[in-house]
Amino acid sequence: MENKKPKVSLLEGIIVLLIMICMMSFGVIGLGISPEVPILVGILLLVFWAKFRGFQWDDIDEGFIVGVKNGIVPLFIFILIGSLIAVWIASGVIPSLMVFGFHLINVNWFLPSIFLVCALVGTAIGSAFTVISTLGIAFMGIGITMGINPAMIAGAVISGAVFGDKSSPLSATVNLASAVAGADLIAHIKNLMWSTIPAMVGSFIIFVFLNHSSGSASLGNVSKTVATLNSNFNITIWAVVPVALLLICAWSHIPTIPTLFINIIASSILLFIEHPHFGIIKLNDLILNGFVSKTGNKSVDVLLSRGGISSMMGTISLIMIALAFGGLLMHLGIIDAVINPLAKRLNSDAKLIVTVIFTAIGVNIFVGEQFLSEILPANAFKNVFKKAGLAPVALSRALEDGGTVINYLVPWGVAGAFISATLNVPASHFAPFVFLSILSPIFSILSAVTGIGIKHLKK
Repeated sequence: MENKKPKVSLLEGIIVLLIMICMMSFGVIGLGISPEVPILVGILLLVFWAKFRGFQWDDIDEGFIVGVKNGIVPLFIFILIGSLIAVWIASGVIPSLMVFGFHLINVNWFLPSIFLVCALVGTAIGSAFTVISTLGIAFMGIGITMGINPAMIAGAVISGAVFGDKSSPLSATVNLASAVAGADLIAHIKNLMWSTIPAMVGSFIIFVFLNHSSGSASLGNVSKTVATLNSNFNITIWAVVPVALLLICAWSHIPTIPTLFINIIASSILLFIEHPHFGIIKLNDLILNGFVSKTGNKSVDVLLSRGGISSMMGTISLIMIALAFGGLLMHLGIIDAVINPLAKRLNSDAKLIVTVIFTAIGVNIFVGEQFLSEILPANAFKNVFKKAGLAPVALSRALEDGGTVINYLVPWGVAGAFISATLNVPASHFAPFVFLSILSPIFSILSAVTGIGIKHLKK
């Protein structure tokens, strides 16, 4: 006879979640340590609590499997991105983009400029991760050379990339949010603009103010950096070919994994053309261990010594631990115990939408997975929205504004951990400057409270 899983009460679920968030906050924020150990301690406590409550070991094991399974595709994408970064640096793509950027971007408008560029490219290709791991690294190099705060640069890059990810019909999160809410894709994107456009305008104004008030940006080191790049890398207009390939693949609706494979192959061919004696063995080492810059210029070497599969292993281990933790919370019924009673007690449009936003934020914090921050609240609130007469686009926008954008701010979240490793800036440093992610839920809540832009079902 199959054993039934014990049922978790609302009070018990809230207590467990509060203990977990207090413990992780104390470790990550209070003690300033990496999230891995606090989350492992949380997993330890969950396992023994589950056994004490009567769960079978098979149930606990299944929680680990369910959690990690949801992240297999993103984890593999991160391995490919690590490989791509190494090949892009070795073949001169990122150094070339840096040199071109030095000539094109005005130091007085640097932060708002890169915000807009990342927004445009992100909209074109529909992938925030790709924009951050390619153009983002080049912009970090330019900005740090100019003396701009790395956290501000990262904030501008991420904000632009997130805008693109929210606005593109090619984006995985946009397609997922519209699908799980039962909304038309184009209608969903149009409705998103009620919160996304004000958040973008607000972000742009703040970046203009920060750029002009920081007073630290200068071109003093630029000429030296450009000379170093020119003498140690092949700076060529052909470097735009891999970037163009990204756009072509996106417009051709080719998924992320084959797109990255195509780009790695194309960039490797470019590398062999530039360095005929590079060899397969060296390429293997490059993809595995990353590129090591030896220009003699310390700032350039720090910026461009990165990439490779090995560089992603720390991020992947953190994400796997976080996903396992989230899987346990879901499979043991703790998340459902808190969400389901809430869904039944909401009696107004504003309460419903605000609750979905905060639920999606909570899933990001506790589960750390961007897709699940859309799927779980959608499953819990979809029928409630329908009964309240709210259109599916109202739900899908709340999922985006509380789910998609917040994952970039969570240090142990899939996006937050990836960006920290890719840009070499801790999430706790760049999070206050990712204004698009901060402003989107605020404007979405204002929309819900005022009723402006809230769509209802036609009677």
